[in-house]
Amino acid sequence: MKPDDRSLPTESAAGGSPVFATTQWTIVLAAGDPGHPQATAALEQLCRTYWYPVYAYVRRKGRIAAEAEDLTQEFFSRLLGRGFPAGVQREGGKFRSYLLRALDHFLVNEWRRDNAVKRGGGTTTFSLDGVDAEARYRLEPQDIATPELLYDRRWAAMVLDAVRMRLRQEYAHQGKETLFAALEPCLTGADNQLPYAELMSRLGLKASALKMTVHRMRKRFGQILRDEIAQTVATPDEVEDEIRHLITATST
Repeated sequence: MKPDDRSLPTESAAGGSPVFATTQWTIVLAAGDPGHPQATAALEQLCRTYWYPVYAYVRRKGRIAAEAEDLTQEFFSRLLGRGFPAGVQREGGKFRSYLLRALDHFLVNEWRRDNAVKRGGGTTTFSLDGVDAEARYRLEPQDIATPELLYDRRWAAMVLDAVRMRLRQEYAHQGKETLFAALEPCLTGADNQLPYAELMSRLGLKASALKMTVHRMRKRFGQILRDEIAQTVATPDEVEDEIRHLITATST
């Protein structure tokens, strides 16, 4: 399942709540067989999108950079290569929560083994080559109370980054890269947001047109956000709860 194949939830025929489309996590849960090609592809996409919260969690647990990178790669390689780790139930719910449970289980087993068996002896199916994970980690604030809180905060950041990227690609496809670059700070009220008067002058828009353009961009941002989160939960009821969790994580 390619990222571009993901469709947004569509309105039901009766005009009621959105229909919950087949998503990456529901594909993994429904396949039953961890080796099912479609489930493996969906799980791999999720892992490659959300690997950094795992690395940050392992680092904050006290592992040095090189060891954390090895553990992160080995964790995902096992997850993708041999299916779900033994002892972790394949159940519904949120991929975010499942991934953390699986990671804790993996780290406990690694501690018990005490590196008696050299990691990486098998075929590696997940690689962080070319990614400077530690450079990103060095930018993390040191006052975050727990590894779990850092994990949730980085998860939220990865979700928002994925949403911005998809929205940026949509505007680029329409030849509106300049418009997106100018208005992107308006999505979240960032500090670098320009005053509306300056934006009107720069973009050649009247006040009403600018407000409508920003409104449409924010609305589309919200639609993509819900779709992105839907990829990581098992039921539509969990989408709004996960959005609230994301907002809390970014504000703590």
